[in-house]
Amino acid sequence: MKVTLFAAVSVAISGANAAVGMWQQCGGINYTGDTTCVSGAMCYKYNDWYFQCIPATTTTSPSSTRSSSSSRQSSSTSTRSSSTSSRSTSTSTRTSSTTTTSPSATISPLHDIAVSKGKQYFGVAVDSNELANATYKVLLDDRHLWGQMTPGNKMKWDATEPSRNTFTYSDADALVVWAQGSGKEIRGHTLVWHNQLPSWLTNGGFNNATLVSILQNHVTNLVTHFSGKVKTWDVVNEIFEEDGSWRSSVFYNTIGEYFVDIAFRAAAAADPNVGLAANDYNLDYGGSKVTAYVNLVNRLKSRGVKITQIGSQSHLIVGSMPSYSTLVSNYNAFVATGVDVAITELDIRMTLPVTDALLAQQRKDYNTIIRACMAVPRCIGMTVWAYSDYYSWIPSVFSGEGAALPFDDQLKPKPAFYGIVDGLNGITN
Repeated sequence: MKVTLFAAVSVAISGANAAVGMWQQCGGINYTGDTTCVSGAMCYKYNDWYFQCIPATTTTSPSSTRSSSSSRQSSSTSTRSSSTSSRSTSTSTRTSSTTTTSPSATISPLHDIAVSKGKQYFGVAVDSNELANATYKVLLDDRHLWGQMTPGNKMKWDATEPSRNTFTYSDADALVVWAQGSGKEIRGHTLVWHNQLPSWLTNGGFNNATLVSILQNHVTNLVTHFSGKVKTWDVVNEIFEEDGSWRSSVFYNTIGEYFVDIAFRAAAAADPNVGLAANDYNLDYGGSKVTAYVNLVNRLKSRGVKITQIGSQSHLIVGSMPSYSTLVSNYNAFVATGVDVAITELDIRMTLPVTDALLAQQRKDYNTIIRACMAVPRCIGMTVWAYSDYYSWIPSVFSGEGAALPFDDQLKPKPAFYGIVDGLNGITN
């Protein structure tokens, strides 16, 4: 569709000293800053509240229609509370529909902005069924919007080793081929997790030595298969409880805490160049869980085990966010151990129905966490757990909650999207 310019807000391109930078806000209700964009940009009205400097040559943006699909499975359980299994195979009831006042908007290139500000990427989680949705895929393909991809489920144990020592990679391979073709780096997710395990493994009754062999074999096979394609692996996922104690799992209960060392050593041996991460939720708030991961990194390093990153999933709740300073402090606690940090599964859910007030708060909350990552040089990138509410895992797991992502279920950007853009540009909402 044609980009519509509004005479009241379209401004002449000039070399004014106070010109607004590309992709930054240049107008809107209660906005008090400059309205003149830098050379090569124009001030475009998305809605009454938000005008933005965009390239003057932009003329089109993808339109969208809905198509049916099953709901996403997630590797997370809860935010600030325990939960049952996060798997869902049902089709979610999408009562979380939200709309914006702009029927067609030019989409700011989140990845390009992030890279221009010193980050490695802005990314998105993807599952195979989403690639079959041609409308959804229009924005998914955009390498300027998303520069990184995390497979939601197709690299997990039940998907890749459904029976012992029989590996199936077709679905994961398809995602990798697509990601490479659309210019996205790939995060492997996940090698060792207490959830989404095949029954042969959980019910096998294996002794210590046998389970160690199974673990080494699985990690070695996956990392070798995707060597040179995956940039970073989530080697272990959700291994600690909220109080910092070890989570009960077939691996911990049989092998003890050294299952973590074994997994990291096997991954490093299979691909010496790949990044290796531990990933978990509720690392945003500080406390015992953050301390447990800081201590884990220090122990692994003291034993000569390679670990390069902590992944903070960041499944959060509108209006219940940790403060900007708390987020920065937690990220820096990980960085102080000598590893990078990344936001790996970001979404911020709300209690339905959606209201304007909740959308406004969600925008502030997204803005807060993005600014926090931008403030920490070794917070290397941010990934949203799908980009649209249409494919969110939240409604199928948290009853009465949803609308957690920056695009609504009609694939239109919500206020949260503009909060992200501002956050990348260091602007506080």
